[in-house]
Order: sequence, then C-alpha cells, then structure tokens
Amino acid sequence: MQYRPLGRTGMKVTPYALGAMMLGSFGNPDRQEGVRIIHRALDGGINFIDTADRYGDSEEVVGEALVGRRDEVVLATKFWGPVDDDVNHRGASRRWIRQAVERSLRNLRTDRIDLYQLHRPDPETDIDETLSALTDLVREGKVLAIGTSSMRGSEIVEAQWMSERRGLERFRTEQPNYSILDREIEREILPVAQRYGMGTLVYSPLAGGALSGKYRAGQSNDNFRASTGMRHFRDERRLAAIEELVQLAQEVGLPLTHLAMAFTIAHPGVTSAIAGPRTMEQLEDTLAGADVSLSDEILDRIDAIVPPGESIGAMDMVYRGPEVTDAALRRRPDGSRSAR
Repeated sequence: MQYRPLGRTGMKVTPYALGAMMLGSFGNPDRQEGVRIIHRALDGGINFIDTADRYGDSEEVVGEALVGRRDEVVLATKFWGPVDDDVNHRGASRRWIRQAVERSLRNLRTDRIDLYQLHRPDPETDIDETLSALTDLVREGKVLAIGTSSMRGSEIVEAQWMSERRGLERFRTEQPNYSILDREIEREILPVAQRYGMGTLVYSPLAGGALSGKYRAGQSNDNFRASTGMRHFRDERRLAAIEELVQLAQEVGLPLTHLAMAFTIAHPGVTSAIAGPRTMEQLEDTLAGADVSLSDEILDRIDAIVPPGESIGAMDMVYRGPEVTDAALRRRPDGSRSAR
C-alpha cells in the first residue's frame, strides 16, 4: 500500500481505509470473524480503521482486534449519534463529548484516539462549544486530531474561522459521501477541504452497494430494497447509469467494485476511501483491487456517464440539514406566501 498525508496532521494513512460499521451487531454478529477481518486488513497493508460509537458493538470488536497491534493503526472513531434512550447521550455538547470519549476509549481498549470526528453537524450546539471541548481532549492527549463528517462547505469554513478567532484546535479532516454515482462534493466540499489543508475520508465508495455489481436494472432487487430501506435502488436513472458502468468495467477488464474504488482515490482531494466489508470475501475483493489505477481515458468515460460534480439520484443515508428536512424552515407562514 502507498501512504498519503492525513491533511497536515503529520500522520500517514493508506488510500484504502477499513470501515468497521458492519463488523458487529450492525452487520456481521460473529465478533471473532470481525477480528479476523481486521487482522487480514492490517496484514494486507491497510493502516487506517474508522468506526463510530453508534455502530452497535463495532468499537468493541475493533478494540479486541487491536490488542497487541494498536500502534500499527491510525484509529478513527466518531461521536454525535444516539447510543441509548438518554436525550443527553448524543449530539455535540461539551457534556456529551466528555462522556462519549471515555466510552469510546474503553470500548477501543486504548488510551488515545488518533482521529475523533463529529459524525454529523449539530444545529442545537454552538460550534465553538464543540471545538472548545474537543480542544481540551487534544490538550489532555486523549485525542490527537479532530475531524467532521457530512459538513457542508459553509459549515467547514465557519468552523475553521471559529478555531482561528478563538485559538482552538481546528478540524483536520472531513468525511463526506463520494462515489461515481455521488459526485456533488467535487463542486465545493473537496475544494474547500483542500484549501484548508484537510484530509478527506470518503464513505460509501460503492454507493451503498449499488456499485457492487449485484443489483441491476431489470432484476428483482425487492428483497435488498426491503432489508435496507434504500429508496434510491428504485431510481431508474441511477440503475441505468449502473448498467453503463457495468459495461465499461467489462470493456476495460475490471470488476465493477475495483473500478468504483479506484475512481474515488484518483481525485487529488481524497485521502482515503472507506471500504466497509461485512465478510472476509468482501475484504479480499477490496484488497485485490488495491493495485488498480485508472487511466485518463477511463476517467473520461466515467465523466461521460456521470458528469463531474453531479449525482444521479441521491442516497437515502446522506445527511440533509434541518433546513431541508423540516418543512417549517422552508415554508413561509400561511398567508404570506403570495406576492400581494
């Protein structure tokens, strides 16, 4: 594996990162197989592992796997999402951050987290409150660097300016959704991250499984759709694009998964693409594609199928802020919606 700088943190990471969300109760409940998958990833050259406190018992599986191997890994986890029914056991408040980091340290069986990430923006908490709490963790040595996930460009800029004005630690990485089918971050997120010297870890490079090659137009995908609840598998435009990509992959002699992964790490703004295997077979497929490099000709053909900066359909799991999801924030009061 090659190594790339993780922003300007001084840490070096592999272009493929191991996402551990599916290792444990969220995906593969066989914890010992999860440990074996992690060990195989490390033996295969991957040095970067990403998980989160809300991924069931994933942190515990990772912690078990890293006993005796902790120093081989750049270890990343995330906070924000609910971990139980307590209304204060979530979000980005100082109160929860102090509790969440201790919980993750115990689960991961470590004394420090290399990269601690805000999993989603928290509109109910001032960003300087979050940054102040995270700065304390860095100064205490419990966290070495901090990052974000699913931030919009304006939010990234606001956080960077807040850090500078208040003398606080700044976010060093961003983790957005990115795949051949989901290219909107090329417009703003990637350029902004590059401008501020941030590393970018992209999740769902296989577009939630759509680029695995298993789910095709004209085939019955009903069981998969029902089990995941992902409506984008019914998007005919997306399915049509997948068919074109399948044909392209066949013409250039690559599995679709290898084409998809290689595409994401070809962008100069991408540090690592997070592969999230549920089985050893899926991990082996990822490792088998580590040497794939796409030519300009192949990238041009991908651009012709999905134009740069565009997305075809939209993944259901992608974060959408309250200004989109809350109708009251995008509709004037009844009676003031006309021009007269």
